[in-house]
Amino acid sequence: MSDFAATEYAAQEQQLDERVIEIARVAKVVKGGRRFQFRVTVVIGDNHGKVGMGVGKANAVPDAMRKATERARKDLHEVTLSGTTIPHEVIGKVAGARVLLKPASRGTGVIAAGGVRAVLEAAGVRDILTKSLGSANVLNVVMATFDALSLVRSPAVEAARRGKPVEELTPFWERRKHG
Repeated sequence: MSDFAATEYAAQEQQLDERVIEIARVAKVVKGGRRFQFRVTVVIGDNHGKVGMGVGKANAVPDAMRKATERARKDLHEVTLSGTTIPHEVIGKVAGARVLLKPASRGTGVIAAGGVRAVLEAAGVRDILTKSLGSANVLNVVMATFDALSLVRSPAVEAARRGKPVEELTPFWERRKHG
Protein backbone atom coordinates (compact mmCIF):
# COMPACT_ATOMS: atom_id res chain seq x y z
CA MET A 1 0.00 0.00 0.00
CA SER A 2 1.41 3.40 -0.98
CA ASP A 3 1.84 6.23 1.54
CA PHE A 4 -1.04 8.15 -0.04
CA ALA A 5 -3.38 5.13 0.17
CA ALA A 6 -2.35 4.54 3.79
CA THR A 7 -3.02 8.18 4.78
CA GLU A 8 -6.32 8.12 2.84
CA TYR A 9 -7.35 4.95 4.72
CA ALA A 10 -6.32 6.49 8.07
CA ALA A 11 -8.27 9.68 7.28
CA GLN A 12 -11.35 7.62 6.43
CA GLU A 13 -11.01 5.67 9.70
CA GLN A 14 -10.81 8.95 11.66
CA GLN A 15 -14.04 10.31 10.14
CA LEU A 16 -16.24 7.44 11.34
CA ASP A 17 -18.74 8.31 14.08
CA GLU A 18 -18.71 5.51 16.67
CA ARG A 19 -21.50 5.14 19.23
CA VAL A 20 -21.93 2.53 21.95
CA ILE A 21 -25.63 1.74 22.17
CA GLU A 22 -25.79 -0.92 24.85
CA ILE A 23 -23.57 -2.75 27.29
CA ALA A 24 -25.43 -5.74 28.71
CA ARG A 25 -24.35 -8.48 31.09
CA VAL A 26 -25.59 -11.77 29.70
CA ALA A 27 -25.51 -15.20 31.33
CA LYS A 28 -25.21 -18.73 30.03
CA VAL A 29 -26.52 -21.36 32.43
CA VAL A 30 -24.18 -24.34 32.63
CA LYS A 31 -23.95 -27.40 34.91
CA GLY A 32 -21.90 -25.55 37.56
CA GLY A 33 -24.03 -22.36 37.59
CA ARG A 34 -24.05 -19.23 35.47
CA ARG A 35 -21.28 -18.02 33.16
CA PHE A 36 -21.42 -14.24 32.77
CA GLN A 37 -20.21 -12.27 29.74
CA PHE A 38 -20.66 -8.75 28.43
CA ARG A 39 -22.48 -8.00 25.16
CA VAL A 40 -21.70 -4.63 23.58
CA THR A 41 -23.67 -3.15 20.67
CA VAL A 42 -21.87 -0.48 18.61
CA VAL A 43 -23.02 1.61 15.64
CA ILE A 44 -20.50 3.22 13.27
CA GLY A 45 -21.34 5.72 10.53
CA ASP A 46 -19.67 8.34 8.36
CA ASN A 47 -22.57 10.85 8.74
CA HIS A 48 -22.95 10.82 4.93
CA GLY A 49 -25.08 7.76 4.18
CA LYS A 50 -22.98 4.84 5.41
CA VAL A 51 -23.76 3.02 8.66
CA GLY A 52 -22.95 -0.33 10.25
CA MET A 53 -23.71 -2.23 13.44
CA GLY A 54 -21.60 -4.70 15.38
CA VAL A 55 -22.22 -6.88 18.42
CA GLY A 56 -19.30 -8.19 20.47
CA LYS A 57 -19.32 -10.59 23.40
CA ALA A 58 -16.44 -11.21 25.82
CA ASN A 59 -15.60 -11.69 29.48
CA ALA A 60 -14.45 -8.05 29.78
CA VAL A 61 -16.14 -4.91 28.43
CA PRO A 62 -13.09 -3.51 26.51
CA ASP A 63 -12.65 -6.80 24.62
CA ALA A 64 -16.36 -6.89 23.76
CA MET A 65 -16.17 -3.25 22.55
CA ARG A 66 -13.18 -4.00 20.32
CA LYS A 67 -14.98 -7.00 18.77
CA ALA A 68 -18.18 -4.98 18.24
CA THR A 69 -16.26 -2.10 16.61
CA GLU A 70 -14.42 -4.46 14.24
CA ARG A 71 -17.69 -6.12 13.20
CA ALA A 72 -19.40 -2.75 12.70
CA ARG A 73 -16.57 -1.55 10.40
CA LYS A 74 -16.96 -4.69 8.26
CA ASP A 75 -20.75 -4.28 8.15
CA LEU A 76 -21.07 -0.75 6.64
CA HIS A 77 -24.22 -0.35 4.51
CA GLU A 78 -25.20 2.43 2.11
CA VAL A 79 -28.35 4.38 3.09
CA THR A 80 -30.49 6.23 0.53
CA LEU A 81 -30.92 9.83 1.69
CA SER A 82 -32.97 12.66 0.22
CA GLY A 83 -31.15 15.78 1.42
CA THR A 84 -31.19 15.63 5.22
CA THR A 85 -34.03 13.08 5.48
CA ILE A 86 -35.22 9.83 3.87
CA PRO A 87 -37.29 9.83 0.65
CA HIS A 88 -40.39 8.03 2.01
CA GLU A 89 -42.07 6.44 5.02
CA VAL A 90 -41.00 2.90 5.93
CA ILE A 91 -41.50 0.30 8.70
CA GLY A 92 -38.68 -2.06 9.69
CA LYS A 93 -39.40 -5.31 11.55
CA VAL A 94 -37.17 -7.67 13.52
CA ALA A 95 -38.66 -10.22 15.92
CA GLY A 96 -41.19 -8.30 18.06
CA ALA A 97 -39.70 -4.87 17.38
CA ARG A 98 -41.13 -2.55 14.71
CA VAL A 99 -39.71 0.87 13.87
CA LEU A 100 -41.56 3.49 11.81
CA LEU A 101 -39.38 6.06 10.01
CA LYS A 102 -41.12 9.10 8.49
CA PRO A 103 -39.41 11.81 6.43
CA ALA A 104 -39.54 15.33 7.89
CA SER A 105 -39.00 18.80 6.47
CA ARG A 106 -35.72 20.64 6.98
CA GLY A 107 -35.23 21.97 10.51
CA THR A 108 -37.32 19.29 12.26
CA GLY A 109 -34.34 17.45 13.74
CA VAL A 110 -34.06 13.80 14.70
CA ILE A 111 -37.20 12.95 16.67
CA ALA A 112 -36.06 9.59 18.03
CA ALA A 113 -34.66 8.06 21.20
CA GLY A 114 -32.02 5.56 22.21
CA GLY A 115 -30.70 3.17 19.60
CA VAL A 116 -32.84 4.55 16.76
CA ARG A 117 -31.37 8.05 17.24
CA ALA A 118 -27.80 6.70 17.33
CA VAL A 119 -28.27 4.74 14.08
CA LEU A 120 -29.93 7.64 12.22
CA GLU A 121 -27.42 10.27 13.35
CA ALA A 122 -24.48 8.01 12.46
CA ALA A 123 -26.06 7.47 9.02
CA GLY A 124 -26.25 11.23 8.45
CA VAL A 125 -30.03 11.72 8.75
CA ARG A 126 -30.72 15.18 10.22
CA ASP A 127 -34.54 15.52 9.90
CA ILE A 128 -36.82 12.55 10.62
CA LEU A 129 -39.79 11.43 12.69
CA THR A 130 -39.69 7.96 14.26
CA LYS A 131 -41.86 5.70 16.37
CA SER A 132 -40.82 2.46 18.03
CA LEU A 133 -43.69 -0.03 18.03
CA GLY A 134 -43.82 -3.39 19.79
CA SER A 135 -40.81 -4.73 21.67
CA ALA A 136 -38.49 -2.34 23.52
CA ASN A 137 -35.52 -4.75 23.35
CA VAL A 138 -32.65 -2.39 22.41
CA LEU A 139 -30.84 -4.85 20.12
CA ASN A 140 -34.02 -5.75 18.19
CA VAL A 141 -35.06 -2.08 17.88
CA VAL A 142 -31.62 -1.20 16.42
CA MET A 143 -31.82 -4.15 14.00
CA ALA A 144 -35.37 -3.08 13.01
CA THR A 145 -34.01 0.42 12.27
CA PHE A 146 -31.38 -1.14 9.98
CA ASP A 147 -34.12 -3.20 8.33
CA ALA A 148 -36.17 -0.03 7.73
CA LEU A 149 -33.14 1.80 6.27
CA SER A 150 -32.49 -1.15 3.93
CA LEU A 151 -36.07 -0.84 2.61
CA VAL A 152 -35.65 2.85 1.68
CA ARG A 153 -35.56 3.34 -2.10
CA SER A 154 -34.35 6.31 -4.12
CA PRO A 155 -37.21 8.40 -5.64
CA ALA A 156 -35.62 8.06 -9.11
CA VAL A 157 -35.41 4.23 -8.87
CA GLU A 158 -38.95 3.92 -7.50
CA ALA A 159 -40.36 6.32 -10.13
CA ALA A 160 -38.75 4.27 -12.90
CA ARG A 161 -40.17 1.06 -11.42
CA ARG A 162 -43.68 2.53 -11.23
CA GLY A 163 -43.46 4.40 -14.54
CA LYS A 164 -44.22 7.79 -12.94
CA PRO A 165 -42.38 11.13 -12.97
CA VAL A 166 -39.86 11.63 -10.13
CA GLU A 167 -41.65 14.82 -8.96
CA GLU A 168 -44.71 12.74 -8.03
CA LEU A 169 -42.67 10.68 -5.53
CA THR A 170 -40.75 13.47 -3.79
CA PRO A 171 -42.10 14.64 -0.40
CA PHE A 172 -44.75 17.38 -0.61
CA TRP A 173 -42.53 20.07 0.96
CA GLU A 174 -39.94 19.45 -1.78
CA ARG A 175 -42.62 19.73 -4.52
CA ARG A 176 -43.79 23.08 -3.13
CA LYS A 177 -40.36 24.66 -3.75
CA HIS A 178 -40.24 23.59 -7.39
CA GLY A 179 -43.86 24.31 -8.34
